[in-house]
Amino acid sequence: MELVTYSIIAVGLAMDAFAVSLGIGTTGQAKDGRAVFRLSFHFGFFQGFMTLLGWLLGSSVANLIANFDHWVAFALLAWVGGRMVKEGLARGGEESCPARDPSRGRTLMVLCVATSIDAMAVGLSMAMLQANVLFASIVIAVITLGLSLVGLLAGGGLGERFGKRMEVLGGLLLVGIGVRILVSHLLA
Repeated sequence: MELVTYSIIAVGLAMDAFAVSLGIGTTGQAKDGRAVFRLSFHFGFFQGFMTLLGWLLGSSVANLIANFDHWVAFALLAWVGGRMVKEGLARGGEESCPARDPSRGRTLMVLCVATSIDAMAVGLSMAMLQANVLFASIVIAVITLGLSLVGLLAGGGLGERFGKRMEVLGGLLLVGIGVRILVSHLLA
């Protein structure tokens, strides 16, 4: 029963990482297998890690973070999405400058943190429910990794078919995810 429950939670948490992966896949920036693996692995790792971190932090620190976590996620996703839209619109027939690899460096960290902030709150609630957080974190990490991989591969197919328009759409998707996170927390 725990596996089914944790899997349902994991799918819910992984939806942001899936959508971001789909957006990145459309840009064609994660072309080789290593970049696809790095993105999928890091999205999965951060979801699992943030669940554990939320469990470790306890209610006092998590309550402080809950007051502004939605603003952080929105700002990070809007920044990365805005850059993608700008790069997609700036291109003529050829790329004016090489696109940044989202599977490395600061962009990777920003995306991982932005998509996994909610996992910290889940970890906190698991601590209160005395759930098996280690097992739950592993399930969350594996499912997020798998859904991120699917998103990257599906997005890659869309990017090849529709070209630079998909990069603009992918950037708008990231901004939209940020807006959804912000609105859902402000209206809650």
